[in-house]
Amino acid sequence: MTVRLTLLCAAAPTEHDVRFGADTPLDERALRQARAVAGTLPTTATLYTAPSQRCTRTAQALGWDAVTVEPTLRDIDMGSWHGRTLDEVAASDGPGLVAWMSDPGAAPHGGESVAEVCERVSSWLDGLPGDAGRVLAVVEQALARAAVVHVLDAPQRSFWRVDVPPLSTVQLTGRDGRWNLRTAAVAGGSL
Repeated sequence: MTVRLTLLCAAAPTEHDVRFGADTPLDERALRQARAVAGTLPTTATLYTAPSQRCTRTAQALGWDAVTVEPTLRDIDMGSWHGRTLDEVAASDGPGLVAWMSDPGAAPHGGESVAEVCERVSSWLDGLPGDAGRVLAVVEQALARAAVVHVLDAPQRSFWRVDVPPLSTVQLTGRDGRWNLRTAAVAGGSL
């Protein structure tokens, strides 16, 4: 049986100061945007969400009732950089920031490295039972990036080259330990 996994990146507050690892609450506009996406997702699936407030509130806005909060889908641990802006980290730990962005094994903040996040996500993906069928999960952007890196068997340094905006989906299909990235057609469109 094929696992059909859709990763939905959590909604993001309309206006917020982006901070490493900050679980910024969703505003009403972000919740409306999430509700608007609900009709575009499969209706029958096993439902997961990352434990962050942003992910769980996105799942609630989608109208998901029986959702499993999956700790493995948590965001990257930013260690001592948690709650700080990019500019703040660049000013206080510029060499550490450069190392973290260029070396997947680096964790100058004392939290998780990109490599560790990629390995955690790979284990979760490969641990999904073959008979899982359709699965939907609301995740943070880092988790969606890590999933794409794993599925494409791409080098972990390509993690930063994957752009996954809020409320976008990554569709994956898998069977027998082999995953594929799946793109979706635009409904009613032709070129």
